[in-house]
Amino acid sequence: MTQITLQGQHTGKEQVLYMVFELANKEWKLAFGIGENPRVIEMPARDLERLRAEIARAKKRFGLSEEARVLSCYEAGRDGFWIHRYLLSVGIENIVVDSSSIEVNRRKRRAKTDRIDARKLYTMLVRHARGEKGVWSVVRVPSREDEDERHTHREIDRLKKERGGHSSRIKSLLVSQGIVAKVNRDLPELLENVRLWDGSPLSPQLKAEIRREFSRMKEVDLQIQEIRGQQRDMLKAAKEEKEASPSASPPKKVEMVLGLTYLRGIGERSAWPLIYEFLWRDFGNRREVASAAGLVGTPYDSGGSGREQGISKAGNKRIRRLTVELCWCWLRYQPESAITKWFNERFAQGGKRMRRIGIIGVARRLLIALWKYVKFGEMPEGAQLKEGKLFA
Repeated sequence: MTQITLQGQHTGKEQVLYMVFELANKEWKLAFGIGENPRVIEMPARDLERLRAEIARAKKRFGLSEEARVLSCYEAGRDGFWIHRYLLSVGIENIVVDSSSIEVNRRKRRAKTDRIDARKLYTMLVRHARGEKGVWSVVRVPSREDEDERHTHREIDRLKKERGGHSSRIKSLLVSQGIVAKVNRDLPELLENVRLWDGSPLSPQLKAEIRREFSRMKEVDLQIQEIRGQQRDMLKAAKEEKEASPSASPPKKVEMVLGLTYLRGIGERSAWPLIYEFLWRDFGNRREVASAAGLVGTPYDSGGSGREQGISKAGNKRIRRLTVELCWCWLRYQPESAITKWFNERFAQGGKRMRRIGIIGVARRLLIALWKYVKFGEMPEGAQLKEGKLFA
């Protein structure tokens, strides 16, 4: 204990207590230290009173004052950002780390436990705090309002997947009886009239299962329509407010969504996630925009070997997927834009593979152009607005 206490005495530099969380559903592992070998303890998950007590106990153990600075970190995951907000509220500096950026042992078989992970994260926290660059990638934590606002379009994505699952299940049940049919409003009538290969009707049990599946699918449809109706109402209210008073200031993000819908090739369903998922952020330059979407190249240049491995895919997969889909609409409805002309000159005359490669380049350029459009009001070169819309 004497040696530990001496390590914590004032040596002319600010003493810092480093704290690392290894989160789990039932138990948390905490690694405490002042730069040397950490002490790892276990505690019940989400027990904030116990957490405060463990921090106080760690300060006393390492000979730090009660007012000593505490620097902590944990990996981004299912627990979200509430822990980060709590730590900030009690005066603890915290970092949320992108788990995919953490160094790992490259051996084929390596030991992995929560205790080992906590110690590894602790050493990286110390390195980061002492000024080492490139240790890991730090997550930019959104405000609670920004986090809540993106639930809407993410819920639509989940509901669409759920609807696809119900539809696929119904088709599979019918195909198992040799019947191929579309899943639409006429399905109940189809179930009564369709006949099997021998002329017999569907069994009552099979029809009942399909009806239940169809009922769940319709409920999902109603929820999707309800959410999209709320989005349309918000855009309609913002549009009426702007028309009534040009100097009016509707919510900033809603106004950005409205501005995107003025461009040809972009509708409400694309503009909403573009803004609320991605373009609301404060990017410093175009490189940050492309990097955050994972649309930057990944070169491999070692010795005599040099090749391009494709885009990094390290960013927001929702935006990357949406932007690539949106590019095909842009090429169709914005034929005079500089981006479309660039694609046509370089890739349009090639085969399918060349066009798929080219569309990634279009996605990067388009995302940067849309960021400049909503951030600085800079119209994409050669782009056109929808009829009756004015660029402001």
